[in-house]
Amino acid sequence: KYHTSGNMKSNLERMKELIAILTEANKAYYQEDREIMSNFEYDSLYDELVDLENETGVVLSNSPTIHVGYEIISELPKIEHDIPMLSLDKTKETADLSAWLDSQTGLLSWKLDGLTIVLTYNNGELVRAVTRGSGEIGEVITSNAKVFKNLPLKISYKGELVIRGEAIIRYSDFQRINNEIPEIEGKYKNPRNLSSGSVRQLNNEITAKRNVNFFAFSLVSTSDEMDFNNSRKEQIDFLAKLGFDIVEYKIVNSDNISKTVEWFADNVSESDLPSDGLVLTYNDIEYGGSLGSTAKFPRDSIAFKWEDEIKETILKEIEWSA
Repeated sequence: KYHTSGNMKSNLERMKELIAILTEANKAYYQEDREIMSNFEYDSLYDELVDLENETGVVLSNSPTIHVGYEIISELPKIEHDIPMLSLDKTKETADLSAWLDSQTGLLSWKLDGLTIVLTYNNGELVRAVTRGSGEIGEVITSNAKVFKNLPLKISYKGELVIRGEAIIRYSDFQRINNEIPEIEGKYKNPRNLSSGSVRQLNNEITAKRNVNFFAFSLVSTSDEMDFNNSRKEQIDFLAKLGFDIVEYKIVNSDNISKTVEWFADNVSESDLPSDGLVLTYNDIEYGGSLGSTAKFPRDSIAFKWEDEIKETILKEIEWSA
């Protein structure tokens, strides 16, 4: 129903490569009045991209084969979430993660620091995007989501699909945007603030220029109640096959979780994606669901926050103001 021929992962990688090449060629030709390839070369690459989109059933938002119109709205409509979005309980101790996991296996992944978004697809097309908001009521940002840099606008699965993920702005894009702002007071404090402001724009042309990326971290529901062998991992891998970028994860148990946390800690400084910790989720969907939730937290997941950095500083001067 949703499978495609060939290697889906390599097809998606090739599609992203072609989009980058063709976008650069379009920019050179239309904005800089120069050619970096012949018409024959361009048409050949364009046709290859069209063939891959037809084969996979995936069309990414920045593909030159489509044109997403820009839209200006007066306000962001609000809507109630079908399933309330609760916060996660937190710990800073690796030992707590091991005890929480007990004899279960889990998925340990980055806790990306952006804005959580709920996406709904129907008949293979994106039909709604809503921010987390209060957890019960969010803002509809569908037109903005359609210009996220890496989001599939069309997927091969034709039933209703509801997923959650994080809209983020990479550190490299954050620095580029801040460097373009001359006034110190006008610069953004961190990528999360910039991401939140970019996602909630009333003019999605501004959103498009910010290079917002979406990383899926949870499958909420499918209309035909697909069987994922009771595995959260299979759900996430299914989203990857549909063309979504997913939050990087590793399978853990109580024996290897300490070393796996160390691996994430060693790599966080090298990542271009803003992260403020990790998320641990039970792989066993039924077991996690059977635990229910408290008034504030679901019991199938827990967040791990990095230890606060403590550094010495010297107070040189105090200036009093009336």
